[in-house]
Amino acid sequence: HVLKCCQKVLAWVPVAFIALVVAWSYYAYVVELCVFTISSTAEKVAYLVVFHLSFVMFVWSYWKTIFTSPASPSNEFCLSKADKEQYEKEERPESQQEILRRAAKDLPIYTTTASRAIRYCDRCQLIKPDRCHHCSACDICVLKMDHHCPWVNNCVGFSNYKFFLLFLMYSLLYCLFVAATVLQYFIKFWTNELQNAKFHVLFLFFVAAMFFISILSLFSYHCWLVGKNRSTIETFRAPTFRNGPDKNGFSLGCSKNLRQVFGDEKKYWLLPIFTSLGDGCNFPTRLVIMDPEQLTVSSQNEPAK
Repeated sequence: HVLKCCQKVLAWVPVAFIALVVAWSYYAYVVELCVFTISSTAEKVAYLVVFHLSFVMFVWSYWKTIFTSPASPSNEFCLSKADKEQYEKEERPESQQEILRRAAKDLPIYTTTASRAIRYCDRCQLIKPDRCHHCSACDICVLKMDHHCPWVNNCVGFSNYKFFLLFLMYSLLYCLFVAATVLQYFIKFWTNELQNAKFHVLFLFFVAAMFFISILSLFSYHCWLVGKNRSTIETFRAPTFRNGPDKNGFSLGCSKNLRQVFGDEKKYWLLPIFTSLGDGCNFPTRLVIMDPEQLTVSSQNEPAK
């Protein structure tokens, strides 16, 4: 119990570090740069307005990513009491799989393990929906799990994946704006033209540039994932459908893949409010969900195009 408490406390260290860096950057930019260093009033006002807009959106999306609870499977994916008792009594894997198949026959499940077995979580004692995985850090099954992020101390999945993407985007814009506007004063530092806030301006540019470069690669990677409608886990291990593994099994085309995460109404896309489509348990797939026999029959009946 003490060890778990220590782990929970230490898990907040990366979040606290980011919070301290953001708080210092706010002080360094608003007070040291805009108030004490910039002499032009028009430049001050313009910088402060844009800075606070990007700052608010960044903090809002970061907050939502941290404190949005990961979505877990609904009760329909849990075994009944009788099935659970029978499953625990059985020692043969074949008999256990027969129980799971019987329980999953009416569930919207189209993926299996690599060995064609029903995906079952012994820890949570439930049948895993498609794209659901167990997180060892959170100790729960997470719907459409992407990864567990230590920088937000939370699982990134169906319930907060949009918030995570916006957090990356707004942090990228925040760092870019800070670095771009501080650049001229950073140059003045080396020419000895800067009288006030020397070290704050120096470190502010370096920190903003460093975070911008590191976040850019991560944001680009997740934009590619959204375009392909994949999670980080599915990139390394393709989901297995009835006719075999298919890394593009959930891809519906770039436009529809984008709407799966951000929703149908574009006016809400840039706001950190939940607009993702579906319930996290059932996802539209391509024709890979059909049996090979069905595909053969349908191809024979339809004229060639």
